[in-house]
Amino acid sequence: GDLTVTVEAGMRFADLQATLAKSGQFLAIDPAYADTATIGGIVATGNTGSLRHRYNSVRDMCIGISFVRSDGELVKAGGRVVKNVAGYDLMKLLTGSYGTLGAIAQVTFRVYPLAVASATVVLTGNVASISQARSEILMSSLTPARLDLLSGNLLDKLGIDSDCDRGLGLVARFDSIAKSTTQQSDRLAELAKALDLKVTNIEDSDRFWTQLQDCLWQASNADRTIICKLGVLSAEASNTLAAISTMATNVAPELTIYVQIHTGSGLGILRCDLPMQVATESAIMLVREIRNLLEKTGGFLSILEAPSEVKQKLDVWGYTGNALSIMKALKQKFDPQNILNPDRIF
Repeated sequence: GDLTVTVEAGMRFADLQATLAKSGQFLAIDPAYADTATIGGIVATGNTGSLRHRYNSVRDMCIGISFVRSDGELVKAGGRVVKNVAGYDLMKLLTGSYGTLGAIAQVTFRVYPLAVASATVVLTGNVASISQARSEILMSSLTPARLDLLSGNLLDKLGIDSDCDRGLGLVARFDSIAKSTTQQSDRLAELAKALDLKVTNIEDSDRFWTQLQDCLWQASNADRTIICKLGVLSAEASNTLAAISTMATNVAPELTIYVQIHTGSGLGILRCDLPMQVATESAIMLVREIRNLLEKTGGFLSILEAPSEVKQKLDVWGYTGNALSIMKALKQKFDPQNILNPDRIF
């Protein structure tokens, strides 16, 4: 049946997963900094990862929440059962609010059984073939838990030979019983062969996905690293990723960027490391150009981590939508004195 877990906001995500694993369960999100991130921080930032492809986002798995208002009152919403329809859906409102509406105290999640086996397959090749493979996978009966596009530079960093200039990678992970993961991997390999794509079977799935997270999030030099969240139209994800890579080569060839895009949602991460001999102006110009490219095609780019001089010269959020007035009105209702995380968003 549907199982749930209720946990205090200060508990570390890694500790929660270890506790759930003893009962053969897990919380189906893979956030950044999984070893140190807290549950409250994950919900407050809406921090999810590749598992969103199969299990949806943090806001979809959060079925109950307790938080402290700016006046000190404790508020509870939702419940402890999956089929819960009581009251206002404040869980979705608090998720991704960066602590500006309330201080999260306790959260209830839906959890899932741990898979018996897993298999990860990486397809590499030209943009057109990768785009076609993505479409065919999404329309097929294959059920990957994760399905991500990776830039050529990220493939190189992971030690995956793309065997194609300016190529892209499409990585799929299947979680199920051993027979199912083997069958689905074989079917994916057949699909790739028909599109003349190179297939790489990963021996250790868990290690690969941990390495991928580290490539994007672990800062070798925090003062010289820029990490951005981006969003693209999912149907155009392959072409947009190729355009980003080409733009980086043309605008700032002295910089190297690494990009991951989740094919289902169109959300992703862009990382740029600045060599010590390269001025930050090059990175600022590149981020600005990539943001312009994404906004022209209905996407966005927000800066998550960057040196202070970069944040001073760029709008961190880069929001161009029409919901700002609604967001400000909600802030005024929940925190009229602007006590909670002031100036974080507004």
